[in-house]
Amino acid sequence: MSRTRFAPDRGLTTRMLITMFLIGLLFVAFVGLLLVALRGAWPIVVILAGGLFVAQFWFSDKIAAFSMGAREVSPQEYPELHGTIDRLCALADMPKPRVAVADTDMPNAFATGRNEKNAVVCVTTGLMRRLEPEELEGVLAHELSHVAHRDVAVMTIAGFLGVLAGIITRVGLQFGMFGGFNDRDNRDNDNTAVAAIVVIAVSAIVYAISFLLTRLLSRYRELSADRSAALLTGRPSALASALTKVTGDIAAIPTQDLRKAQPYNAFYFAPALSAREVAANAFSTHPSLEQRLEQLGKISAELGKS
Repeated sequence: MSRTRFAPDRGLTTRMLITMFLIGLLFVAFVGLLLVALRGAWPIVVILAGGLFVAQFWFSDKIAAFSMGAREVSPQEYPELHGTIDRLCALADMPKPRVAVADTDMPNAFATGRNEKNAVVCVTTGLMRRLEPEELEGVLAHELSHVAHRDVAVMTIAGFLGVLAGIITRVGLQFGMFGGFNDRDNRDNDNTAVAAIVVIAVSAIVYAISFLLTRLLSRYRELSADRSAALLTGRPSALASALTKVTGDIAAIPTQDLRKAQPYNAFYFAPALSAREVAANAFSTHPSLEQRLEQLGKISAELGKS
């Protein structure tokens, strides 16, 4: 993490290190198995893994912004939005990211980009229309915390193995692992089929494990961003109010619009789900509203004592 005035979070750092270490072990074992099982096809493994990683890591900001219909805006277009981000960046002693707006009624915000130089903080028009200035400040501080902690880069790297494993599983099931099930010599066919089945099975297991690890890390990073934002602004109650408003209003969004937004839940300030769905989903990218409000209540009490 770069030097900023966001409150350090040792718990976040520890969980990041543990998760990245475990995913790193999985990645080494998984790629090793692919190289052994596919033998002559190892160049495909290297190209596939390398290409996916570069695309996901290097262009994550552009892909996310394009997918969500966000456009970069100038201070002249949105002076209050830029002014709030300017103040928060000065308070946190961090570089100012690019600022974008998505024209949608979905009340939400997200941060993306592999580092501070490429970071983008985006808010929707629906969010700005619903929140009071101090509530919006809390949401923006939350997103800037993600930038300062490099959460987007960490989660992109952490989620890469799951993406790779999922793709290999689907390719293996649909196409017989790069044509390995085509009729050739029976003995070669049998060996290839066994190797393909092993790779598909291991890919599925690796995908499941990495999925659980990254979701666990994602939920904690959201709690950490809430904590950092509340301490930076000194107004945890404003962030709590924003969370309550956003979560409640998201539940009122038409189901069709929610489903379109759900693939990007990991990026959002609040997921495109009702509060009940988040609480009932053990695999959610975000902690429940109750967990987030409880933490903010404790921070408010601590600040009141100091």
